Amino acid sequence: MGSSGEEGIRNLVSARNSLKVNLEKSKALGLSIRKSGPRLEEINQRLPCLEAAVRPIRAQRDALDAVGGHINRAVVPAAAVLKVFDAIHGLEKSLSDPQSDLQGYLSVLKNLQEALQFLSENCGMAIQWLDDIVEYLEDHNVADERYTSTLKTALKHLRELQTKEEKNRLDGGLLQAALDGLETEFRRLLTENSIPLPMSSSPLNNEQPCIAPSPLPVPIIQKLQAILGTLIANNRLEKCKSIYVDVRSSNVRASLQALNLDYLEISVSEFNDVQSIEGYIAKWSKHLEFAVKHLFEAEYKLCNDVFERLGLDVWRGCFANIAAQAGMLAFLQFGKTVTESKKDPIKLLKLLDIFASLNKLRLDFNRLFGGAACAEIQNLTRDLIKRVIEGASEIFWELLVQVELQRQAPPPPDGGVPRLVTFITDYCNRLIGNDYKPILLQVLAIERSWKREKFQESFLHDYILNLIRAIEVNLDSWSKAYNDNTLSHIFLMNNHYHLYKHLKGTNIGALLGDQWLREHQDYTEYYSTTFLRESWGKLPSHLSREGLILFSGGRATARDLVKKRLKAFNEAFDNIYKKQSNWVLLEKDLREKTCQLIIQAIVPVYRSYMQNYGPLVEQESSGGKYAKFTAQSLEKTLGSLFVVKPMRHGSFKVRQHSMKLNNGVEDPYSGSPTPTLASA
Repeated sequence: MGSSGEEGIRNLVSARNSLKVNLEKSKALGLSIRKSGPRLEEINQRLPCLEAAVRPIRAQRDALDAVGGHINRAVVPAAAVLKVFDAIHGLEKSLSDPQSDLQGYLSVLKNLQEALQFLSENCGMAIQWLDDIVEYLEDHNVADERYTSTLKTALKHLRELQTKEEKNRLDGGLLQAALDGLETEFRRLLTENSIPLPMSSSPLNNEQPCIAPSPLPVPIIQKLQAILGTLIANNRLEKCKSIYVDVRSSNVRASLQALNLDYLEISVSEFNDVQSIEGYIAKWSKHLEFAVKHLFEAEYKLCNDVFERLGLDVWRGCFANIAAQAGMLAFLQFGKTVTESKKDPIKLLKLLDIFASLNKLRLDFNRLFGGAACAEIQNLTRDLIKRVIEGASEIFWELLVQVELQRQAPPPPDGGVPRLVTFITDYCNRLIGNDYKPILLQVLAIERSWKREKFQESFLHDYILNLIRAIEVNLDSWSKAYNDNTLSHIFLMNNHYHLYKHLKGTNIGALLGDQWLREHQDYTEYYSTTFLRESWGKLPSHLSREGLILFSGGRATARDLVKKRLKAFNEAFDNIYKKQSNWVLLEKDLREKTCQLIIQAIVPVYRSYMQNYGPLVEQESSGGKYAKFTAQSLEKTLGSLFVVKPMRHGSFKVRQHSMKLNNGVEDPYSGSPTPTLASA
């Protein structure tokens, strides 16, 4: 058993060890198997995903070979687009305040626009290429459907961003915000540099053409133009124009408001006061000239300076809106209101004033408002001129009818000059004077040309002469209406002398001629002589010396005769004086001359009579009853005749026709001094 036994034992030990090792391994394997169960379950759950992941490996070889090129062509432009998109948002930090650095702001804005332009042009291409690769992956079953579905959804959103309505979302609204800031700067530059122009700094007495300086400094205009270029490139021209018109029209209105233009809003009914018309139209003419020659002239030039690169229609359109909104239409409406007020001879002069103002500004109007954009102003101006010409012509041609209508009216009770006479003579002198004649001729010529009728200056002269002749006929008619011939003579003295004195050396006097003037001077002398003979000239006959020579009838008889004759003289004197104390001779020189003639006719006779026979009655206690006057007191009393009393008025009332001659014509006869046209 020796060696063989030992070997057996060794084999058994070896087997035992082997079994032991295998048992340990079995235990370890069992433990490992137990631990691998959950992992196998996890692997089992992931198998579908792994299967999808390795599916392209099962795709056809040529499809797998081509997919790389398709992906590269799509991803490269897409990556470029994303890079630009990131750069756009980087520009946001570079956008400075345009007020502090306008050029820098515009430069960054330009880069932003270029980047957005790149996006706009390349996004579509990148999306199309990505669409192509997705379609390729689907067609060749190279990618999982879930991934391709996600890609398709993302590409759909990108396509939506490419539509016109959604383009602005490419930059998250950054460009629009930047452009809004530029608009704000545009308004700020205009507002801070627009200063109302005071009228006092623009004198209007200079007849030289006015070249208004630009109301904005050149550097400001250059900034505005730079901003405009960017905003217009982004379809914001209309907004720029709106801002410009709003700011500049407000500035013009501020300049005009300082002039107190409330009168431009006056209604037609308020215009029926002649004096107010005169004052308002004088203001209107002055203010209109200031507005046109200075305010609108400056705006016209500035519009051209700022918008000249955009063409005539743009800057003229802006100017037209500024003019309309700033108050030009109100000026024209005021003129229309004047034409709609009641007809009146004074209104004729005011209409001529309006025409003169418009005519003076005609070249300025044509240049400033001649474009198609100012059609409303043109139409209103043409309508106003038409109304002025027709209204003035109508009033003028009716003057003769109005004068003739007064013929049946009663004459002034004080024998003075009817206001109608003073009015017409003054009025006609003004109409053919240097100020109004050229305007009136132009107005009448235009009015006749509209009727296809000829007009000559002689027509105006003839019509004026007919007015004066109508006045002469009226004077003759009125003189016959007096019951007292001596009052009629006073009336004719007053009026013939008025025509002579107030037309001599005037335009009408030149038309009438020296002979006509001398005739009226002669008429004055004639009626003066007749008046004296038929009234005061009869008084000396009461101081007869008959029966008093040498007291032939005795002293007592002589005394009685003197008393009787002085009493008759006194009674006659009192009657004449009482009656004529209410009569007037308007012209001082005519009054003094007439009184002197009366004094010369009476006082010497009275003085001589009293020197010779006054003592017969003066010595008696009742002598004062007969010797009422001394020669000096008589002369003083006679010298006080025919003096104009203040605030004396006649009884004349105008007959209503198509117009009234003037406010004063309702009381045209006055014992006051000859009125001027303004007071008429």
